[in-house]
Amino acid sequence: MAEFNRLWECGPLFAQAEHFKLGTDCVLLADFAVISGRAKGIDLGCASGAIGLLMMTENKKISMTGLEILESAANLAEENMSVNNLSDRSEIICGDIRDHRKLFKSGSFDFAVSNPPYYSSASGYVSPKEDKAGARSEISCSLDDICSAASYLCRTGGSFFMVYKPERLAEALRVMSEKGLEPKRLRLVCSDVSKPPSLVLLEAKRGGKPGLKIEPSLFLNDSDGSESEEYRRIYHR
Repeated sequence: MAEFNRLWECGPLFAQAEHFKLGTDCVLLADFAVISGRAKGIDLGCASGAIGLLMMTENKKISMTGLEILESAANLAEENMSVNNLSDRSEIICGDIRDHRKLFKSGSFDFAVSNPPYYSSASGYVSPKEDKAGARSEISCSLDDICSAASYLCRTGGSFFMVYKPERLAEALRVMSEKGLEPKRLRLVCSDVSKPPSLVLLEAKRGGKPGLKIEPSLFLNDSDGSESEEYRRIYHR
């Protein structure tokens, strides 16, 4: 039986899948993906459903669909929604992102989010465990697959939010543009002012006009090593 724990005091309950631990990247992406008003979104590769859970907890007007290829993770995502009484605003589908045209109609969603695998399958060591490998390397979907799906699934003017590695930023911007997703917002995430960025948060709009806003960097720690005020806000501390 899944072990549920509160993400913060009086916050939502959440159980983690073995190889889909709730990481800082998911939490920061959920905070970055600001949606105003009533909207319908999809999490591409939702794993245990953390991003959708966090976003729906913050915004009571949105609904989320989670698409996940691994049945065990999809089942746990359903449990996470159910235990938080979010089943009426959520749907979890066990399916392949590459089959998005078979699963949904074009423009079905107002926004899409994704915390995709960061590393190319040719970049080095790949875990022999399929679920762990798929979470970290482009075994079952590539950056091209993710952006193709987001472009197809978002309505014109809809937003696509993604967290990625800075070393692949140029590639991400290029692929987004090629798929009709115009990059509009970019924010770098750094451990502190002395460290290079470890993550990049991106928002693109389907059919958007050119114009990229680079936001102030997010620092997780202050110069004395303590958690920054913004980090504490995001984590409800």
